Amino acid sequence: MRVIVADDSALLREGLARLLAEAGHEVVAAVDDAPSLLEAVATHRPDLAVVDIRMPPTNTDDGLRAAVQIRREHAEVGVLVLSQYVEMSYAEELLAAADGAVGYLLKDRVSDLDKLARALETVAAGGTVLDHEVVEQLLARRRHADPLAALTPRERDVLRLMAEGRSNSGVGEELVLSAGAVEKHISSIFTKLGLLPAAEDHRRVLAVLAWLQAT
Repeated sequence: MRVIVADDSALLREGLARLLAEAGHEVVAAVDDAPSLLEAVATHRPDLAVVDIRMPPTNTDDGLRAAVQIRREHAEVGVLVLSQYVEMSYAEELLAAADGAVGYLLKDRVSDLDKLARALETVAAGGTVLDHEVVEQLLARRRHADPLAALTPRERDVLRLMAEGRSNSGVGEELVLSAGAVEKHISSIFTKLGLLPAAEDHRRVLAVLAWLQAT
């Protein structure tokens, strides 16, 4: 495939370009800043761009901005971004802005040629490749952001009925549960949502609010 390499480190840029060439790919350009990357993509229309996130002119997120712009303006060009560390805000922004044909790998994974080759092929084919550390942190962040993630399916059913205004007896009738079982489920819901002992009605309202906000 035809590839553009963008990294402000000459050593990494040239080394990656050589590895790609040895693997049978055509490196049509190797650039060291975001504006040059955008110009090279517009000129060469490659199959894929391998891009460092932090590049000139500001050395902050210029590579990411360029990657997002490439996916928006050149849908046929896949983008594999490289980063020294897992930077979740960057990973989430890239995924949110692109409908496939993107990847996010840590730079130390580039030395694994088989992994790099698979990533290039997947992204060029329109797929998504994420470093396993990025996946783990995305999942952890989602679990943290979703207050209902810890609830069992039965507890979700109980909370759903509570949100519909059912009393404990109404919940029990709908789910065919005893009064004691309903109370145990509600107590577990309060605990998992971090609702400390207080007035029962107050905790019930807060639990319902958590359900409504998450659904």
